[in-house]
Amino acid sequence: MAGALAGVTIIELAGIGPGPFAAMMLADHGARVIRIERASGRATMGNSGNRDILNRNREVIAVDLKSPEGIAQVRELVRTADGLIEGFRPGVMERLGLGPDVLLADNPKLVYGRMTGWGQTGPYAPCAGHDINYIALSGALHSYGRAGEKPTPPVNAVGDFGGGGMFMAFGMVAGILSARSTGKGQVIDCAMTDGAAVLSAMTYTFLANGQWRDERGVNLLDTGAHFYDTYECADGKFISIGSIEPQFYALLREKAGLADPAFDLQMDPRQWGPLKEKLTALFLTKTRDQWCAIMEHTDICFAPVLSLTEAPEHPHNKQRGTFIEVDGILQPAPAPKFSETPAPSVRMG
Repeated sequence: MAGALAGVTIIELAGIGPGPFAAMMLADHGARVIRIERASGRATMGNSGNRDILNRNREVIAVDLKSPEGIAQVRELVRTADGLIEGFRPGVMERLGLGPDVLLADNPKLVYGRMTGWGQTGPYAPCAGHDINYIALSGALHSYGRAGEKPTPPVNAVGDFGGGGMFMAFGMVAGILSARSTGKGQVIDCAMTDGAAVLSAMTYTFLANGQWRDERGVNLLDTGAHFYDTYECADGKFISIGSIEPQFYALLREKAGLADPAFDLQMDPRQWGPLKEKLTALFLTKTRDQWCAIMEHTDICFAPVLSLTEAPEHPHNKQRGTFIEVDGILQPAPAPKFSETPAPSVRMG
């Protein structure tokens, strides 16, 4: 099976986090991705014993980027490639002699992907940073957390991978489609701050419509509402409830035995705190498995909160093949699933 991106060739300058994730997404679906490692650095693929899932499905070449021969080797690879992904600070590729002007002159159809936190321009552009900083500046981090508590970063999913890697993968595919129809390549300036802001588009919609208070833990989707939150069970495990729509909320009340008329005022934010206290006490009366027996496979909008080791064993994930094991490494399977061009088998080397 060749995959949806068969026939696409990407050169990846080795990095960490969002750049490799974007390259993984492309490689998972059939693109030929050649990862260029620094000759002086530790190899991350093949027989190195490395277990980095983000680096799967690649070819790897070690190149001395400090030598004229190494730079010439990269330029030769890029001449016949569809795209290049790099994640250095602004100006580094130019100093290496591998900037966009040089490589687009070599290959006018090239899509040159630049993955950074702050972007190629702006006052922060030359500075170091990490996911937590990028989502802070974008406005996203301000919304994550409970009322009266400090902002809580959602690991590094929103900046590095959502706002960064996924936007880079989308940008590369869009750029390559454009280049194939126009004959002209271009530079993709992919900043995690920009991507994280776009991921907040629905929140900004609520804000614009007067449906969102610009503070944490008091809104419909940020744990402010009693019907959209996680709850601890008798065994110390957790469940998630997302019964927003009236029919789903009615089913929650039916299955949980919530006859108390106080629950009639679902959408009154003044009642959310007291109702959450009632639900907190209720869900502590049964174990997670007991609540699953009552609420799973219904329209309550319910799911158990599974750990990283539990999720691969859940029947739904097992049936869909959401997780796979390759060379003894348990990992998420390629997604999304294509009906006609399914992803090729994953390889770690």
